[in-house]
Amino acid sequence: MDKKIILTSSAAAMKLRRMAYEILENNQGENHLILAGIKGSGLVVAQQLQTVLAGISNISTELIDICFDKKKPSSIDLSKQMDFNDKIIIIIDDVTNSGKCLLYALKPFLEFYPKKIQTLVLVERSHKTYPIHPDYVGLSLATTLQEHIYVEVKGNEITGAYIY
Repeated sequence: MDKKIILTSSAAAMKLRRMAYEILENNQGENHLILAGIKGSGLVVAQQLQTVLAGISNISTELIDICFDKKKPSSIDLSKQMDFNDKIIIIIDDVTNSGKCLLYALKPFLEFYPKKIQTLVLVERSHKTYPIHPDYVGLSLATTLQEHIYVEVKGNEITGAYIY
């Protein structure tokens, strides 16, 4: 299996920093954001984003994780139950391919009336079969259906992204 590096650790950090500034720009005047990371690499991206936001702004953030079976997402669990009415929620994942994971991740928040729901991915692929288009994208790639993208994490650090 040949893997080609598409993002190094430092390039991923620069993408996250740029997206953090975009988030601040698009949510001017707000003082609180909920960062909802999809379990696994998506949660690591959310943790890294939270750190960047804390370093460049005074906006408070709350991190929750969304857990579900990506192949058969029958039940979607949140790490924290709370009132999401009138809140700004940013759903975060590492890679979007079909849009399925981001779409299912919306489900628990639709029982409320959030002020805004936005989506963020580190890498976006152009094979949408669901009506999801991320609001914030680190890197957008046109790939074949046979190619796969993998965001590599070690602990709470993004070490890179590969296409194979």
